[in-house]
Parts: sequence; C-alpha cells; structure tokens
Amino acid sequence: MSITAVLLLMLVGVLAGTLSGLVGVGGGILMVPMFIFMLGYSQYQAQGMSLAVMLPPVTFLAVYNYHQQGAIDWRMALIVSATFIIGGFLGSKLALNIDQQQLKKIFGGLMLLIALKMIFGK
Repeated sequence: MSITAVLLLMLVGVLAGTLSGLVGVGGGILMVPMFIFMLGYSQYQAQGMSLAVMLPPVTFLAVYNYHQQGAIDWRMALIVSATFIIGGFLGSKLALNIDQQQLKKIFGGLMLLIALKMIFGK
C-alpha cells in the first residue's frame, strides 16, 4: 500500500470520526463517497469498508462524552443496537444483490432526500 493511500485512509478516518462526533454521522455520508472518489473503491467495497471501520469501538470516546452529559437513553440505544444488527445483515444481503450503478443511484438519492429534508424541513 502506498504512503498516499495510507494518508488518504487516515484523512477519511479523521474526517469521518470528527463528523461522527459532531453530528452523529460519518459512515455512509462521508466515508462511502470518499472511498469511491478519493481511493477508487467500487460501491460494494466502499460500503463494506465503511461497515468494517465501525466494527471496533470507534465511537467509544464520542459516546462517552454524550453519556457524561446525560444525552443517551441506554434502554432505547440497546433496542436500536440489537435490531440494527439484524437490519445490517439483511441490508448487506440486499445491497450485494443490486447492480453497483443502481446502488450508487439509490445511495445518492437517499442522501439527497435526507439533505433536502434537513435543509427545508421543520
């Protein structure tokens, strides 16, 4: 692996981690496009890498800060976490059966809809 690739991966990590801690996002919104456009990954590779990065407790310190402020309802978080595992499994099976170009359009469309809702919604 080249030093440039390592530096780009480090940049992706720092930016995604910062964005995750700042507004609670990072994986799909930042890492997937950066993996595709900066590192030339396929849509499948970018989505897989984004998920793989989240395997270790990468958000532990960010969660700790929110916990210290009383901003986490742990009962609700555990319910979502348990069902997130099931949804992640089913979603990955589905994604790997969709053509990558179609998957890119679905991904981009979802990001656009969310952005419009966030900007113009109440």
